[in-house]
Amino acid sequence: MSISLDEAVELTRTGDVWVFRGRSVPDRAIQLTTNSPVNHVGMAVVLDDMPPLMWHAELGKSLPDMWSGSHQRGVQLHDLRDAVCVWANRYGQRAWLRQLDPPADAEMERAVLRTVARLDGTPFPSTAQLAWRWLRGRVPAVRMPTLARRSGTPASDRALETAYCAEVVAVTYEAMGLLPAGRRPNWYDPGRFWSGDDLGLAAGARLGAEIEVRVPPR
Repeated sequence: MSISLDEAVELTRTGDVWVFRGRSVPDRAIQLTTNSPVNHVGMAVVLDDMPPLMWHAELGKSLPDMWSGSHQRGVQLHDLRDAVCVWANRYGQRAWLRQLDPPADAEMERAVLRTVARLDGTPFPSTAQLAWRWLRGRVPAVRMPTLARRSGTPASDRALETAYCAEVVAVTYEAMGLLPAGRRPNWYDPGRFWSGDDLGLAAGARLGAEIEVRVPPR
């Protein structure tokens, strides 16, 4: 199943996941390492009469951050349509939409805004940091106790010195009550949000199958 970008923007709601697949060497490295067909993930934020937004983390700063009003690297809140076009036309990525069911309620949306206020502008990790943090996320917690287990503080309430895309979505989902507290943010990678994996969402929530989004050329 595929839909146009206009249809997808109209359809998407807060909490829906957007996943991307590219063909560059770094994209393929992420896909092979995480054993999934995707290498980037973002989350839709759709509030009141605002245009749909994309909450994610990236190295680029080609679009204005809708929270700070500046161009920045790292954790960002972008106009969703513009962000998808950049990832498709500039980075050569294919895009898919996965819808959250049931949709996010008002309390979840307030949790999203609190998370955006706390994480927006957090730097993106270097390549070495990214690889090391992902590897640490694969180490069993019994061998490497998490800060959450030592302090009792959920990841959604802790500051991140740097953050990559999957961490941002996971921490936001945890704040929304959709993921269990106490799991390290670096346990998550883009592939965790692909339908071939199982996030184990709480409260009966689920993510639907991928809907391919047709993005018009620039």
